[in-house]
Amino acid sequence: MKPLFLAVIAIGIVLVYNSAYVVDETEQVVVTQFGRVIGKPVTQPGLSFKLPFFQQANYFPNNLLTWDGDPGQVPTKDKTYIWVDTFARWKIVDSIKYFQTVNNELAALERLDDIIDPAMRNLVTSYPLVESVRNTDRPMDTFESTVDQNRKRTQYKIELGRDEITKQIVEQARPKLAPFGIELVDVRIKRINYIESVRRAVYDRMIAERNQIAEKYRAEGKGEASNIRGEKEKELQVIKSQAYKDSQTIKGEADAKATLIYADAYGVDPDFYAFLKTMDVYKKTIKKDSTLILSTDSDFMKYFKGVE
Repeated sequence: MKPLFLAVIAIGIVLVYNSAYVVDETEQVVVTQFGRVIGKPVTQPGLSFKLPFFQQANYFPNNLLTWDGDPGQVPTKDKTYIWVDTFARWKIVDSIKYFQTVNNELAALERLDDIIDPAMRNLVTSYPLVESVRNTDRPMDTFESTVDQNRKRTQYKIELGRDEITKQIVEQARPKLAPFGIELVDVRIKRINYIESVRRAVYDRMIAERNQIAEKYRAEGKGEASNIRGEKEKELQVIKSQAYKDSQTIKGEADAKATLIYADAYGVDPDFYAFLKTMDVYKKTIKKDSTLILSTDSDFMKYFKGVE
């Protein structure tokens, strides 16, 4: 009896193990029997049961999924070639249709490629480049202070804008994905860039404009520097002139006082004054290696002849 009891318990465990399955919050399950769908999809998380061995639980995501498109070259309405990189978010809303048509995420992504990419190209090529770049036609205020006041900036009239274009991509692609049990939630343009040849020309133009603005600032700076130097030179000349005037006035007053003192001294003792002046002349003219040739009756050397 005991071996039979253990065998029954083992068979029961195997049956329970093969009949029970767990549904996670991020999953939904389609139960199939010999490849045919049985009942409705299980979307509520928790423990569920199926017939062991005969039925199979097929798991599919129940959360938002991401589609990342391959960047592609697209011409706009104004004949500008750009690289457009898009991504989308989608989810499985009818797991039975999804199971019967695409069956797995790889095949679903291929269907998204075939449907979203043509819709994106159709919308982008139908409008000028600015429609895919901007949302409104508000004036561009970038570097406004560096733009010449006499130069008018080109103003574009936006008919749809980037957000509206992506909405129309969703509207075009969503009905085509419904037969696969897929709902397209949102499509966004991740990046827009010029192709290499156009990008190089745009960069060169931008560099030329920045260099022109830089040269303008340099010229204005040089002019302002010249004005400042001119003002400082003018102030310096005024200061020098005033200083020279003051020095000459002081020197003249000093010379007048010295002359008066010399005149007073000369009036008191003319011989002593003559002696001092002669000594001063000796000091200035006769050096260590000086040679003088004078006559014997020259008054220049009279103080060396002795005093009678």
